[in-house]
Amino acid sequence: MPAQHYRYEFSHDLAIEDVEASLLLAIMAAESLFGESQTRLEARHFLDVDQRACIVDVSTSVGDSFNKLFTGFLTRECGPDSFTVRPVRSADRSTA
Repeated sequence: MPAQHYRYEFSHDLAIEDVEASLLLAIMAAESLFGESQTRLEARHFLDVDQRACIVDVSTSVGDSFNKLFTGFLTRECGPDSFTVRPVRSADRSTA
């Protein structure tokens, strides 16, 4: 079964505001592709500032595109070594 979520973990050198900015850019880009309503419904994500982690739901085409956009913006803006990302199965999400 393919992963339905991706977990990002951010280095302590990376300002969380830069992560938030990349999330916002990814949301705006997804809205350009899918519209505001569909993006609001299907680009599901959770940013845990204290844990310096983010979970992105990729179970829809909007979520999958949002995930790719977020990865791209984060890589370009902050560098590929500023974060790690890994797939997480739905059953494993509570430990994410």
